[in-house]
Amino acid sequence: MASTVWYYAVLVFESIIGVFGLRLYEEPAYTVLDRPAENVEIRRYAPRLAAEVDLERAGDVDGQAFGLLFAYISGANSGASGASQRVAMTVPVDVARPERMAMTAPVETAPNDRMTRMRFFLPATFTTETAPKPSDPRVKIVTVPEQTVATLRFTGPGRDLREREQKLIETLSATRWQPVSAPYGLFYDAPFTIPFLRRNEAAVNVTPRS
Repeated sequence: MASTVWYYAVLVFESIIGVFGLRLYEEPAYTVLDRPAENVEIRRYAPRLAAEVDLERAGDVDGQAFGLLFAYISGANSGASGASQRVAMTVPVDVARPERMAMTAPVETAPNDRMTRMRFFLPATFTTETAPKPSDPRVKIVTVPEQTVATLRFTGPGRDLREREQKLIETLSATRWQPVSAPYGLFYDAPFTIPFLRRNEAAVNVTPRS
């Protein structure tokens, strides 16, 4: 009981300071390889573990996906002992909604562009063996392989993600980095964070041009 109260007390505290764009959440480590344009970074991420949901787009699919993942980290799971286990929240939340978009190079596309994929990255202390098993079969534990990722950072509510993704693709066309995936969004703050303090990023996996 005490651990439950403490867990949610920490979440409330993190939410309060999150209004002002302050974050205490763990973030996957990365190495910056290049900064080819303003607000654009090329990053190398090591393999990461994530809880993932893929849902067909219908109604409030983002809210449903977030709810499933939040339930998982809140205890809708079974740990090594068989008991539920709470998992610390991390950032960013990775959201992909593959759609047709003008590209400057061939890219790897999702097989079904009617799906939305959302990921919560797990704290680095977990492995595939120690990560709690989801109670809901729609939540999967996946290993995201090493990636080289181009990101374009922006603020605001994130509604213009599509335009930012297109801008990122256009910006990369004048650099030595070539997109190799459909673009996606990375979100670091809650919806109630003051808009101009929010950290959002359009992202796409890249490789050096040959």
